[in-house]
Amino acid sequence: MGEEVFLTKEGLEKLKAELHHLKTVRRKEVAARIKEAREYGDIVENSEYDDAKNEQAFVEGRIKDLESLLRNVKIIEEEDESPGGNHEVKIGSTVEIRDAESGEKFTYTLVGSAEADPSENKISNESPVGSAILGRKVGDKVEVEVPAGLIEYEILNICKKNRQ
Repeated sequence: MGEEVFLTKEGLEKLKAELHHLKTVRRKEVAARIKEAREYGDIVENSEYDDAKNEQAFVEGRIKDLESLLRNVKIIEEEDESPGGNHEVKIGSTVEIRDAESGEKFTYTLVGSAEADPSENKISNESPVGSAILGRKVGDKVEVEVPAGLIEYEILNICKKNRQ
């Protein structure tokens, strides 16, 4: 059995949708590209054929990866907690932190690594900031090792994951 993969319900649905799309749409598209490229003649020096076969390998690899992830999913249960409570940061928590030096504030949702997306402020529990704040409470200060040195953050607020 593989390592547990922590996902929110939303993250699980996204991965299932991606897997469905790959199996039902992308496979057919790639197969059509391969068939079309074969019609160009000799496949030895056929760049269209090579590109299509590379894309097929990528799609099949991603399908295999997603199926493996989905076999080991542990759903992050959202708790009915109010903002600012005295609870700990858990996977699924949305956390507001402040850089102790600059005063800049950041809000992150802590998720499993398969669901992490910094562009959506979703950070992995395995990332430097994520692992530092996991299990901490409002008012706690944590130090995070970054290439430029140590950064100290203070946890300002913890609330349940925002519902979309």
